[in-house]
Amino acid sequence: MKIIHFVFFVSILLTACGGEEFQDLRDFVKSSGEGMRGKIEPPPEVKPYEYFPYNNETNLPDPFKPRKPEKPPGAGKGQNQPDFDRPKEALEEFPLESLQMVGYLYKAKVGYAVLRAPDAKLYRVKAGNHAGLNFGLIKEITETEVKIKEMVQDSSGDWTERINSLQLIEGLGAK
Repeated sequence: MKIIHFVFFVSILLTACGGEEFQDLRDFVKSSGEGMRGKIEPPPEVKPYEYFPYNNETNLPDPFKPRKPEKPPGAGKGQNQPDFDRPKEALEEFPLESLQMVGYLYKAKVGYAVLRAPDAKLYRVKAGNHAGLNFGLIKEITETEVKIKEMVQDSSGDWTERINSLQLIEGLGAK
């Protein structure tokens, strides 16, 4: 008899919990869209294309033609141009980024740098030697660095100087 009372009680309890459990949520969703109408603004008016000629009468530069920056007076095309006729040195066949300073020598009051090239050879250089692909001229050598002046050509064809340096790599073991 206790089991029958228990089953009866549980069935009444389950019937009370079922049915309209989420009815308030359903009513909210139905009523939330009422009275709302979407309003789309019309697209903006398209203006017709107006032709504008770029010619000498307007004195405006043509934006589709490349322009060179104004040069100071006395600046010429070959002012910084490197010497193409001089014989190339051994280190000019390697990019400057691939060279490593691995040592410094001082002999007869002249400082020399020891550079390692990608071909695994060591080269002794001094100020005045050339290195790198961009007409690099070694300007100064100290115990820890080599300063190199390179000549690079910009998009307008002019030559400009660029200073780079190679730092001494310390602690290299034998390879």
